[in-house]
Amino acid sequence: MQLVKKVTSGEHIVQEGNLMKEQAVHIFTTQKVRQNIPLGELFIHSGLLTLDQLQVAFEQQKKTKLKLGTLLVERGWITETALTSALSFQSQLALRPVPQSIHQKSKKAQEKFAALVNAQRITQQELEAATAKAQETQQPLETVLINTYQLTKRDVGRALSAFYHCPFLEQVEHVAIAPELIHRINPSYLKANYWVPLRETQDRIEVLIDDPHAFHKLQDIKRLFPGKEICCTVGLPDDILKYAQALTDLTPQNTTDPSSSSFHPLENESPGEPQEEEPAEALLDENDSAIVRLVNQIISSACKRGASDIHIEPGGEKREMRVRFRVDGDCYDYLKLPAAYRRALVSRIKIMARLDIAERRRPQDGKIKFRLAKREIELRVATIPTAGFYNEDVVMRILDNTQLVPLDQLSMSERNFREFTGLLQKPYGLFLCVGPTGAGKTTTLHSALNFVDAPNRKIWTAEDPVEITQPSLRQVQVNHKIGFDFAAALRAFLRADPDIIMVGEIRDQETAEVSLRASLTGHLVLSTLHTNNAVETVTRFLDMGIDPFQFADALLGVLAQRLARTLCRDCKEHYHPTKEEYDALVYAYGEEAFAQLGIPYNHSLMLFRAKGCETCQQTGYKGRIGLHELLVMTEELSHLIHERAPKAEILQVTLMQGMTTLMQDGIAKVLQGLTDYKQVKTVTMR
Repeated sequence: MQLVKKVTSGEHIVQEGNLMKEQAVHIFTTQKVRQNIPLGELFIHSGLLTLDQLQVAFEQQKKTKLKLGTLLVERGWITETALTSALSFQSQLALRPVPQSIHQKSKKAQEKFAALVNAQRITQQELEAATAKAQETQQPLETVLINTYQLTKRDVGRALSAFYHCPFLEQVEHVAIAPELIHRINPSYLKANYWVPLRETQDRIEVLIDDPHAFHKLQDIKRLFPGKEICCTVGLPDDILKYAQALTDLTPQNTTDPSSSSFHPLENESPGEPQEEEPAEALLDENDSAIVRLVNQIISSACKRGASDIHIEPGGEKREMRVRFRVDGDCYDYLKLPAAYRRALVSRIKIMARLDIAERRRPQDGKIKFRLAKREIELRVATIPTAGFYNEDVVMRILDNTQLVPLDQLSMSERNFREFTGLLQKPYGLFLCVGPTGAGKTTTLHSALNFVDAPNRKIWTAEDPVEITQPSLRQVQVNHKIGFDFAAALRAFLRADPDIIMVGEIRDQETAEVSLRASLTGHLVLSTLHTNNAVETVTRFLDMGIDPFQFADALLGVLAQRLARTLCRDCKEHYHPTKEEYDALVYAYGEEAFAQLGIPYNHSLMLFRAKGCETCQQTGYKGRIGLHELLVMTEELSHLIHERAPKAEILQVTLMQGMTTLMQDGIAKVLQGLTDYKQVKTVTMR
């Protein structure tokens, strides 16, 4: 709206903010609220017209049949801007609801939270007292109920959801922030009206709002997002303010005007209008305070949500930039930003990682030390040039030094834990932990080192990078640029009186040979390898050119592992599986082996499945669990390695000796209700 004021010279000026303030005060302070104010009366109260001028205009209107506003503009008594402003104000008054009395507000509160009274979470007298206190202290009633009557947010949310017939958002901090949705909206307006846009698609807009029945708020949303279906999610006023503040923090305020073209979604621009990229991006600089806050916010949010990786993905000069997190092995969208951010955001990360910001044609690697609360986080940064106008993707692996997990909490089966701990007590030999990237191999080896660590033992580790630190270990970061690789580190360790050596990864024949030599000369060597299963690891080593006799003598065992998503403990539900589901489990496990488990198909057989709640962000899964396959070296296996036996023959012998495959271990955890068959199939092969 705009304020139209008359000055002594007879000219009219327009100011942003309040249209005809005196008129608005008069209207809303009268005892009877009017919602259909005649246009002429608006001009009289605003001081733009006199009664005589209005009477003349009425007489001329009868003769010409023209609209009143047109006549006033033609006679020069008001400007076209003033007319437009008055018409806008008139429409706003028509949409504004009549203010409720205290009695009406109290009655609505009783209806809104009747579910709490019916569930005996609060009494009727307490609800009335809370309503009175909320009106007296000018606090939201929801806040009073939670703070004064020890109700949980979930209790209040269920009542709101039942009353408004829409979902309730309990954990607003788990929602991806989309600052591009408020490029036309003043954040102060959102805070004052308690609603924020969450997500936008081609035909709908999802909003978080404190009152989905508020007619004037819904009308505002329709005008701001024309042609969109409004999908409401109810939330607590405090949570809405928190989300609105996060939007404000992620919106540059110093160097870029939110109403400028660089903030408008590019798909909404005129198709025929040329777009210049450089002027828009020139408004944003890598040292801009808004960009600094944005990068810090992204890293902090990723750490708080338990993400393992952050993906920065520019879409091109006319496409939005996407920020994604990998949590529990799956990627999901966290933030979408206008294309103008891409250069400044990537450059800021490269500065933090001490990379060359002028080099955009080649991949670069670096590290960032980031302090979060009372702990320090290290991020491994990789930049990769991608197709487009000098686009660069950035992937940041979060290395949290507090990730050490006790060995007995790795979810190993009884047999695997017993055999594994037995192998770690051996004075020398080679033990391998295998699996794809992100399978938790390093975490398992550090848990093993923590298990065998003692004051009378000297333990050296060579890692790239050092992801988990233990004060009692002597940990070394290899540097391939200067020729200090794993093989060189191993040779150095052999001259430093080690008892136990951990090698981050065996990548080539040289490292394999040095590791083998160290294990045969009285040292326990632990390492990792990228293979699919335990049996394949044996043949992979032989394919490297390693002598089978030395390898068979040195090898203690091979642990293959995967990480599968676990069912959310708060919402998983049990059910009776169909015969087809049961048969699929039997076939995947192996019919003969499954029969030994003694689990027949009957009505008492129950499994668990994902449901979805606020805790797990409606996915049904939270956290991950290890699936293990442990091959233990025996005399019979040693003879097979000497003869270079095929994988199928080695597998048959290991199964006869009690080894369970990754699939079998996964199905065992399905039967225990820890995960489901879908997740097991995702990470294993039969």
